[in-house]
Amino acid sequence: IYADPAKRLELYFRPKDPYCHPVCANRFPTSTMLLRVRRRTKKKQQLDTEEQIQPEVQFEMEILGIVTTVYKFQGMSDFQYLAMHSSPDGKQISMYDKVLMLKPEKEEFFNKELPLYIPPPIFSRLDTPVDYFYRPDIQHREGYNNPQVSGENLIGLSRARRPHNAIFVNFDDEEIPTKPLDAAVQNWKKVCTNPVDKKVEEELRKLFEVRPVWSRNAVKANISVHPDKLKLLLPYLAYYMLTGPWRSLWVRFGYDPRKHPEAKIYQVLDFRIRCGMKYGYAATDMPVKAKRSTYNYSLPITVKKQGSHTVSVHDLKQGLGTAGTSGAKKHPSSRYKLKESIYIFREGALPPYRQMFYQLCDLNVESLQKIIHRNDGTESECTERDGWCLAKTSDDLRDSMSLMIKQIIRSTRPALFSNTTSNEDGKEQLAYESGEDEDDEEEEEEDFKPSDGSENEMETEILDYV
Repeated sequence: IYADPAKRLELYFRPKDPYCHPVCANRFPTSTMLLRVRRRTKKKQQLDTEEQIQPEVQFEMEILGIVTTVYKFQGMSDFQYLAMHSSPDGKQISMYDKVLMLKPEKEEFFNKELPLYIPPPIFSRLDTPVDYFYRPDIQHREGYNNPQVSGENLIGLSRARRPHNAIFVNFDDEEIPTKPLDAAVQNWKKVCTNPVDKKVEEELRKLFEVRPVWSRNAVKANISVHPDKLKLLLPYLAYYMLTGPWRSLWVRFGYDPRKHPEAKIYQVLDFRIRCGMKYGYAATDMPVKAKRSTYNYSLPITVKKQGSHTVSVHDLKQGLGTAGTSGAKKHPSSRYKLKESIYIFREGALPPYRQMFYQLCDLNVESLQKIIHRNDGTESECTERDGWCLAKTSDDLRDSMSLMIKQIIRSTRPALFSNTTSNEDGKEQLAYESGEDEDDEEEEEEDFKPSDGSENEMETEILDYV
């Protein structure tokens, strides 16, 4: 626990009881000393029995060391759970001997009839008392109606979802929109109140003139705009593709990529960094760490503490501003801009995340562009899976990109590959991060579903606009 500053120290009152809920201590920095104090008592000889002589007491102190970290138990300890069952006569019966397997048991142990016993997975999200301030009923504006309760929303919402009035288009839809919704126009005009917003609108118009199809990350890397304003600006200039080879992308109003073969360079590629032990490195060895991991999961009872605000000597020399050091403050023109690597793939550079959505024109590698343009001039049909490209173009691109990434990992961490043997004939195949084999991939092609593999990412973005 001490090796990881983010973890809490747990104390179990019944260590042998797996159903015992621990009390947790938070970690705090300190600058104290550890002392050893000895108390020596020396009794004096008593000459007269009537007089009581006080013993002589001496204290000896020794400094053993300096303490830099302490753990303080600040939470409540009353969240305990016992494996008990209430009998019909009201008595509590212990179930520990029935549910705990302390030694190898025979089949009869698992076939015994037992009352239902399901311990709670989480006792409480907090272990410190908090004040709950009840709020009065919300006074809505005139004309507000509570949202409809449907099968997908049984609990209901505390407020209506803020609509951004984006237009969503499926690959099977016959028509594409040529102009935004009136509500989208009104929303943008309402927030476009200063010259900076007008400038951002013109910059985005120019981007769509140069390239009719953009991802949201690519837009963020080319113009600096507040994310909340971008949610209102994109529906004002483009519509959103839900399925097909341009899924999760924004398309300029009036432009139908299904009718233009040259639009294949704007198709999306769902790329995920592959790994597997039989290829020399596991998920834990990846230079690109996952955003979330089940191995580093912490219980949701953590008491969040504010970070240290200690001022260093370097800060005093540089001077402090309102947002920290003066040198750390970004220029307003690039405050919200993302890095170029968020949407462009280059040879010799690792992607910033394990799952990336690239447009084919943003794969800046000559060998990958040759794969994309193999059928230039002979495009005959736009399919939902491959668009204007040849069949399995996405698979070929993923294989080539995976080999490039493996070479990067091999060059930066050669020790991972020192004990592995593989046939390097240029046709190396890597396993997906989920561990699927080639046979499974072929079965997946037969049971293809539109937009397979990117549904979660798309839902996250769609919720911003509905």
